[in-house]
Amino acid sequence: MVGDIRPGSTAESTARATTHLDELIDTVALLRAPGGCPWDADQTHASLVQYLVEESWELIDAIESGDRDEMIEELGDVLYQVLFHADIAAHTDGERFDIHDVAAHMTAKMVSRHPHVFGGDRTAETAADVVSFWDELKADEKPHRTSVLDGIPRGMPALALAQKVLGKAEKVGVTDVASGAASDVPVFADEAELGAALLATVAAARAGGLDAERALRHAVRALEDDVRAAEQQGAAG
Repeated sequence: MVGDIRPGSTAESTARATTHLDELIDTVALLRAPGGCPWDADQTHASLVQYLVEESWELIDAIESGDRDEMIEELGDVLYQVLFHADIAAHTDGERFDIHDVAAHMTAKMVSRHPHVFGGDRTAETAADVVSFWDELKADEKPHRTSVLDGIPRGMPALALAQKVLGKAEKVGVTDVASGAASDVPVFADEAELGAALLATVAAARAGGLDAERALRHAVRALEDDVRAAEQQGAAG
C-alpha cells in the first residue's frame, strides 16, 4: 500500500512516520522483553522520572538554540520516555494500558477542547477567543477541581511556578503581587532587560547567603493563600 502513495504527499509523510513510530515502539518492547536489556527491564515509572526531567530540559535547550538536528534528537529522547512509560504500564497489573490507549485518550481530549475546530457549538477567530473558554472546557472535564490552583505541578521550578500561579490569581481578582501593589513592580522594555534584572536579584540573594529558589517558593505559597481566600470569599458571597 505504501508503494501506491504519491512521493512527497501528506499520505507518504504519514505512512513513513507511522512506520518509524511503530519501529520505535517495537524497539522499546524488545529491550524490555525477556532476553532484552536488563537495565531497561528493571526500570519503573518512578525510576525514570529523573530522565524525563533531564530530557525535557535538554529539549528546551535545543528549542532555544534553534538547532534542527538537536531538536530532532531531543524530541526523540522525550518521545522515548513516553513510549517507555507506556510499555511499563502495559505489563503492570493495575495499569494495563499501552501507547495506543494514551494516543486515543489524547485525541479525544484535543477534539473535546477544540469544539471550534471539530464541529462544536463554539467559534474562535483568535487565540484570545480560545483562551476565553478554555478554562470552562477544562472545568467540565475535571469537575473534582475546586480551585484555580488545582492541577498546578508542585515540582515546577520556582520562577515557572510563580508565573503560573500569577496567571491563576488574576482569574479570581488577585492582581497584587505578594510583595506589594502591582503598580510598584518595574516595567521592563524587553526580555533581555528582565533577564538582567532577574540575574542581578539572584546574585544579590547569593551574596547575602539567601536561596532565591526557596524564597520565591515561599512568596508563591503566600500568593496561593491569597488566591484561596479570594475563592472562599467569592463562594460565600
